[in-house]
Amino acid sequence: MSIFHRSAAEFFGTFWLVLGGCGSAVLAAKFLPADGPAVNLGIGFVGVALAFGLTVLTMAYAIGHISGCHLNPAVSVGLLVGGRFPAKDLIPYVVAQVVGAIAAPGTLFVIASGKEGFDLAGGFASNGYGAHSPGGYSMVACLVAEVVLTFFFLFVILGATDSRAPAGLAPIAIGLCLTLIHLVGIPVTNTSVNPARSTGPAVFVGGWALTQLWMFWAAPIAGAILAGMVYRVVAAAPAKERR
Repeated sequence: MSIFHRSAAEFFGTFWLVLGGCGSAVLAAKFLPADGPAVNLGIGFVGVALAFGLTVLTMAYAIGHISGCHLNPAVSVGLLVGGRFPAKDLIPYVVAQVVGAIAAPGTLFVIASGKEGFDLAGGFASNGYGAHSPGGYSMVACLVAEVVLTFFFLFVILGATDSRAPAGLAPIAIGLCLTLIHLVGIPVTNTSVNPARSTGPAVFVGGWALTQLWMFWAAPIAGAILAGMVYRVVAAAPAKERR
């Protein structure tokens, strides 16, 4: 498969991830009907976490056989360090992922702005720390959370896609892992673990979202690199020691 076809798959896959995940946060996390009693019918944190997991699960089956379904610069870097991805393909993948992640909020903005009262000041599902953390968590707490959560995301990806793992089940494990990560991380940083996912909304919000974007590139990539290094050590254990 050519790099063009694989990059195109990454573009559409990342578009779906950001549209589905961030779209659920912006449009459905808290939903008050226009008519009738002011009862919150939104999906909340659990629903948003499931949305992110389902986007990865569905796209893994749709494009996994084309591009590997990275949808995330940190995943591409982690797979590179883990010996699963060629360095020559890293830049095209990252560019496709970031472009897809910016295109998706563009579509989401058109949809969300169709309702009176919509305002980007609400955050537009951007990631943040300190005053812009949903739970008011400090920069250090958010940095640690993003590194650790990304580490385990990559560790699960590397393990689930190992040639010794049960065939065909990797998308389920990876999708459920991302769901769990969001259940933990949404109150802390709104959950990134994905520099492209963070970049898309930040481009539209600007200001603080762009100022804090550095963390949501640095922390996920650091966690991914650590996971790639550690998994290579763990997976290289002698066969008689494996369980």
